Amino acid sequence: MSTAYKTNINLANMDFALLIFRIGIGVLMFSHGFPKFLNFFTAEEIKFADPVGLGEQITFALAVFAEFVCAIFVILGFLTRFAAIPVILTMAVAVFIVHIEDPFSKQELPLLYLVCFTVIAMTGPGKYSLDYLLQNKK
Repeated sequence: MSTAYKTNINLANMDFALLIFRIGIGVLMFSHGFPKFLNFFTAEEIKFADPVGLGEQITFALAVFAEFVCAIFVILGFLTRFAAIPVILTMAVAVFIVHIEDPFSKQELPLLYLVCFTVIAMTGPGKYSLDYLLQNKK
């Protein structure tokens, strides 16, 4: 039987796949967070949705933390499972509160991020990560 049809998992390939997945989805999330991060350094007043009643500034800061800081952590594989949680929460708010009455085309991107970061939280970063290096340094 061809190796293309085998269902057993090669752990080396799995770790490399997790690296590619983590970097890819992390960079995409970072691309949403970086412009928000730059808004902290402008003189313009920050206008941002406040769907859970924390205030625009706090909600914006939490979104920047999730989409910018946590995205960097996921890319590096540093505190990966914990870093995925704020992104999951942010995307859940986007899908199920902010865009709940919008068409699926508006919900699709945050839903994809929600699923991807949930997978990262469940699988962990894999062997090619700072988490792995720090854990095995002991």
